[in-house]
Amino acid sequence: MTFPSPDRLSSRKGGILNTQSCGIIGDCMNSTAPIETAANVGIEPASIRDLGALRHVEKVCFPKDAWPLMDLIGVLTFPSVVRLKAVISKDMVGFIAGDIRRLEGVAWIATVAVLPEYRGKGIGGALLQACEDKISLKRIRLCVRVSNELAIHLYEHRGYERVGEWSRYYQDGESALVMEKKK
Repeated sequence: MTFPSPDRLSSRKGGILNTQSCGIIGDCMNSTAPIETAANVGIEPASIRDLGALRHVEKVCFPKDAWPLMDLIGVLTFPSVVRLKAVISKDMVGFIAGDIRRLEGVAWIATVAVLPEYRGKGIGGALLQACEDKISLKRIRLCVRVSNELAIHLYEHRGYERVGEWSRYYQDGESALVMEKKK
């Protein structure tokens, strides 16, 4: 089965779904405040004002595949994109973008990123749920590295099913698993 490539937003060919990547921003890096659950995190709309913070998250989370500056500007400004950030103490600790394609009847989760020190706390799941809630289409797709078992487990737990695989999809030759959720 083949699917249309969601590469409108990304040189990563439509989204490395990698909830297991990422770093930290600004003063948060030196913060000693404990973060136990996603309950401590605010999920807010992201805007072009978040460009610097998103660029940092991308570089830390996706060292091989970080989006170039123009793609980051696009994801923060295209009108058909749902873009949300996870925030702790005013610092971005995670990001998600959903590309709504009404004519195709499907939305693509283009990227999910959570900084490493904030993983395993429910932030990736909270971002995914918040993004899905803003998508009115009945089908949502994403792609994820076949080696990213923790992200795959998260997506399966959230109702995504494996629907295909794109061979040698990523720049380093790794394949992508295509997953879909029907609401």
